[in-house]
Amino acid sequence: MSAADIQAKAFTDNDVAREAIEALMWPNGPVCPHCGCTGKIGKIEGKSARPGLYYCGDCKKQFTVTVGTIFERSKVPLSKWWMAIHLMASSKKGMSAHQLHRMLGVAYQTAWFMEHRIREAMRDGVLSPMGGGGGVIEIDETYIGRKDGFEVKQGAWHKNTILTLVERDGRARSFHVDNATKENIVPIIRENIDRESHIMTDEASRYSKIGSEFAKHDVVDHSRKEYGYTDRETGTKVNTNTIEGYYSIFKRGMKGVYQHCGEKHLHRYLAEFDFRYSNRTKLGVNDATRAAKIVEGAKGKRLQYRRPDESPLG
Repeated sequence: MSAADIQAKAFTDNDVAREAIEALMWPNGPVCPHCGCTGKIGKIEGKSARPGLYYCGDCKKQFTVTVGTIFERSKVPLSKWWMAIHLMASSKKGMSAHQLHRMLGVAYQTAWFMEHRIREAMRDGVLSPMGGGGGVIEIDETYIGRKDGFEVKQGAWHKNTILTLVERDGRARSFHVDNATKENIVPIIRENIDRESHIMTDEASRYSKIGSEFAKHDVVDHSRKEYGYTDRETGTKVNTNTIEGYYSIFKRGMKGVYQHCGEKHLHRYLAEFDFRYSNRTKLGVNDATRAAKIVEGAKGKRLQYRRPDESPLG
């Protein structure tokens, strides 16, 4: 059976879906999620054994591929998880929980929680510096929420501020910050961008001093209706068009698909849009590869429903 046939069959067959997930998570064979053992592992078979159950000879514990992942203790069949992951991986502007619940035949609350788990798998766990070697990083901020980026919070209008760093022909990395001040933004820039990078920003004063810490800093002055120019010495196009393109996709998704996002969950939506942008077709990543990256990212990440005295999803 070809890889394409296995992928198609995994949408309806739970055993095939489990085997496909095992192949992605355990490319070199089963790994015990309890102790990390790879050698003394045996498959438990028999009429009373659950499909995909293994036994670790080191720690003496049983496990399946779902233990310690976003799938752990979920009652949703793995074939539906497989479908949900592929739908979210291939939907450029996202997929609403209402649409997912209709397509999968699960409750809306289940679809909503599945999506948050998948977003957690999309989150980049290793934040190595962006750029370097003269690479161009565009930096900008935007606002999202009710009424043009504002939402009612404790009786007053509150801005949901997003700072994004976009590497030309590369990754995107977004952050939810309290407000667009130098104190909030500068530490993020220092931590996430290689000093050998060429950064481009608008004319905001918050970027003026931090720019001197990098190989080069070019500014586009929007206040003078300047939106781009070409550096005469290097021929480099100076603009923030790449990051504006990212924000265009992000806002169309947040306003047209998701429509409203609570502030406490905003970081998960940012992880979703960053992931799809950083793994886009232009960079040679197709839908199937993008979905495989999500499955691989599901290891070691688990979200649980809230207890009565806790907020949902942390």
